[in-house]
Amino acid sequence: MRDKKRDEEVARAAIWGELAVPWHRHYGGKMETVPRCVVRGMDDFSVWYSPGVAQACTAIEQEPSLVDELTNRGNTVAVVSDGSRVLGLGNIGAKAGYPVMEGKALLYKYLGGVDSMAIMLNDQDPDSIIRTVLNLQSSFGGINLEDIAQPKCFRILDTLRREAEIPVWHDDQQGTATVTLAGLINALHLAGKEFSDVRIAFIGAGAASVACARLIFGHGADPGLCTVSDSRGILTTEREDLRRNRNDYPEKWELAEKTNRDGRTGGIAEALEGADVVISLSTPGPGTILPEWIRRMADKPIVFPEANPVPEIWPWEAQEAGAVVVATGRSDFPNQVNNSLCFPGIFRGALDVRARTISDTMCFAAAEAIAERARRHPDYGPQRIMPTMEEWDLFGDIAAAVGVCAAREGLARVERSAEELRTMALARITRSRRITELMMSDGIIPPPPEESR
Repeated sequence: MRDKKRDEEVARAAIWGELAVPWHRHYGGKMETVPRCVVRGMDDFSVWYSPGVAQACTAIEQEPSLVDELTNRGNTVAVVSDGSRVLGLGNIGAKAGYPVMEGKALLYKYLGGVDSMAIMLNDQDPDSIIRTVLNLQSSFGGINLEDIAQPKCFRILDTLRREAEIPVWHDDQQGTATVTLAGLINALHLAGKEFSDVRIAFIGAGAASVACARLIFGHGADPGLCTVSDSRGILTTEREDLRRNRNDYPEKWELAEKTNRDGRTGGIAEALEGADVVISLSTPGPGTILPEWIRRMADKPIVFPEANPVPEIWPWEAQEAGAVVVATGRSDFPNQVNNSLCFPGIFRGALDVRARTISDTMCFAAAEAIAERARRHPDYGPQRIMPTMEEWDLFGDIAAAVGVCAAREGLARVERSAEELRTMALARITRSRRITELMMSDGIIPPPPEESR
């Protein structure tokens, strides 16, 4: 039975892959630029361009903040990547990474009503990337860093969050961490466990795993009760390789100092011994995590194998081994831990209050909004700890929570009520969805090629 399930999942994944190239070729990509203003005739261009546009320029020169009222800059996000770590494909470069970033722009538009464009940098030097993003911020309301390899991704994000005047977000770090936290909130609720008491084994020490640990610790988990493992085993200050490379990988060294109070050593099996939770962003499986290791976890274990395209252990194997809640990164399994549940709503809220940055507290607010939404569903339980992207008004809830939180922290340039933010967000999102529907119904966007269906 398990082999049959595995074969079915492999076959389903292969179908999506077979469709990708012909569909992309058919449409020539996923995004385009269309007007949002009236064009009733050539005279209107005298307002939108010369000579009338000079008055808008002069107004912004006199009051720079007007740029977000008189242009679409305040609703536009750049998805910036150097292609150095794309979707598990590795360092495939700027051009090869473009389809992913364009797909991200599509998600921003359809789910958050946020205009977005892919900016692929043919330059993998971190200092150069930082300079480029700082130079770009006059054109964008926010920056989404994407698929940038570690360890440079940490320095790039931390520097830009400190120096940029607009929100800078690394979805591989902050997005994964936020949606993982949301799932964990509900998993612990169902298991009857508290953040401050649980032992969590983080498997993997890449950007996503490090960010998950940071955010979960910030939300109340005790780092000393937790472990983080990389390909060489559990992080500990006694490991000579970590000590030798601590200047190159300071994030790992910091986790080695903060976690593993008991001084555990060994690999994944030893990390899972007695743990309440395993959160894995590691080598795709199955077989990276074995069922017998789950059996040696604490009572009511929670298992989040989030590797793509194949989780570190199949969900049914984890459940048979005693897991009370299992969540993966896959849409075809229950409880998908999906970044797309959070980043469109987070940026929607940040842009609508013109936030200076996206803080960890704003991420907490988003995670709580996602978790609370799932708890309102009649099917809430071990097989449904997360909402789905079909619940599109969720993004209005997230936007409201994030915008109010930004104002409370003093990070918002414009303060709006939760209801106002939610209404604004839903109006933007409805417009984006409606435009797409109308263009499809009118044949402006044609159906996919018949031969690739």
